[in-house]
Amino acid sequence: MRNASYLAATLCIFAISPSWAVMNIQPDPLNPTGYVIKRSDIEKVEQAKASSPMYQVWSQALRTAPNSIVEAISPGLNSNPSNVKRAERVFPIQEWDFLTHMAAPEYSYTRFLRAIGKFPAFCGQYADNRDADAICKRSIITAFAHFAQETGGHIAKDNTSDNPLGLEEWQQALVHVREMGWSEGDTGYTTGCGENNWQNKKWPCGVGQGYFGRGAKQLSYHFNYGAFSEVMFDGDATVLLNNPGLVADSWLNLASAIWFFLTPQAPKPAMLHVIDGTWQPSQRELDAGIGYGFGTTINIINGGIECGAQNKNKGQPVNRIKYWRGLSSHYQIPLSPNEKDTCWQQIPYGSLNLDGAEDVLYTNWDGNWKYYPDRPEGYSFECDLVGFQTAYSALVDGDYEKCVTNFYQSHTQWPEVRIVDQLDDPDPNKGNEWNANKEYMAGEEVTYKQITYKAKWWTKGDRPDLGGPWQRLSDGPTNPSPGEFIPWQEGVTQVNNGDKVTHQGKCFIAKNGPGVWDTPLGSNWFWDEIQCP
Repeated sequence: MRNASYLAATLCIFAISPSWAVMNIQPDPLNPTGYVIKRSDIEKVEQAKASSPMYQVWSQALRTAPNSIVEAISPGLNSNPSNVKRAERVFPIQEWDFLTHMAAPEYSYTRFLRAIGKFPAFCGQYADNRDADAICKRSIITAFAHFAQETGGHIAKDNTSDNPLGLEEWQQALVHVREMGWSEGDTGYTTGCGENNWQNKKWPCGVGQGYFGRGAKQLSYHFNYGAFSEVMFDGDATVLLNNPGLVADSWLNLASAIWFFLTPQAPKPAMLHVIDGTWQPSQRELDAGIGYGFGTTINIINGGIECGAQNKNKGQPVNRIKYWRGLSSHYQIPLSPNEKDTCWQQIPYGSLNLDGAEDVLYTNWDGNWKYYPDRPEGYSFECDLVGFQTAYSALVDGDYEKCVTNFYQSHTQWPEVRIVDQLDDPDPNKGNEWNANKEYMAGEEVTYKQITYKAKWWTKGDRPDLGGPWQRLSDGPTNPSPGEFIPWQEGVTQVNNGDKVTHQGKCFIAKNGPGVWDTPLGSNWFWDEIQCP
């Protein structure tokens, strides 16, 4: 997706635009059962479907710095990125030490700063002059409230044998690096590994690896390790799938939590945008009691178990709220009038029916299965935004194209599609070359791959070589007569030295050997351009 500067807190959410672009879908000359579409056509469709400025905000929030820069970060360096310097200013090492007396040694202030440095949006600047320092401080304290629940010691203050310093429970974050009961070398949490599905095609499990909880957010399961690895290592999912222990033993143990803080799980917003006010809840979310404040971050993390009136007195949410209140009081973070720090009054996201809501945005692409009578075989050749996890993200450059081409084979019986920069198709208004978007009446003749066909009845979008409404009238192309120009088609036209062809309004003569060669526009070795008659 496109990058953009941060938008104001009053950012409006626009309804997803319907597809409007006209796509020129043509038979694939390299695949008798496939089709080709021009890249610019599908880009227009993608832009129309993801036209809300919020998609740019989400993409910007997930922008990352190179690991070479991140791994050079240390406390106090002038070379540290600006967002890291802000974090050092509002949360210096003394505060880190104050909250991590019980922390495992794998968690350190340097690794904390590197985790922040990987994501410039965390503790970043705002173009609309929002108080970036205050937002940074609130973001860090929100994260620590959840750390205290997810990986904390949970030891009572008056338990002097286990808590000799008399620490508050909100001072006991980051005690655990690995999920309790698991060690490196254990191969648990491999649910789904080895299955023949898109998740394993995209995120294949490493041999003998275990994907149990690791790090400050206790990252679990291979699909989460794979997705996180792609963000950390320039799209390479295999780094952490083959070495998941890095999430425990390097700065990734804290970066995984920052990544989770910044990533929307549509329809859930990113926690950052709940904290900084960029997100605007939809009407259905407001009706469900979901608004700004710490309580909504609980709903994002674990709403199905911890939110709703039935969970008001449950241990996990009670703890999170207690930790948040202790931390926010200590660091003097006020609760704004439009915020709530509880979620018992909220409907959990998993129980919220958002079907048909036009002010809710989703972040994953899936095949559009609607029937299009004016397109080949009735397929849409498009993808739509959906509210569940798929192989393709609207926040990742190139994923819409992968969805249209069914890159991970996630759409059963989807048409075979190849995306090209330039179509080599003849002008549909010239001659009688078959056009997928044109209606033909009984008796009309067309040519397709230099073979003539006759319509037996009305037809539109039916490829002539597949039979059905078409009767074949001629055999395939023959060698041209000397001096005769023939239309060149990739994978079809065979020429010898001296043969002449036409291609995209230009004329060429073949040289350097017989056979089927590269496109005349792309190879000076096989072709010379000549004057057309």
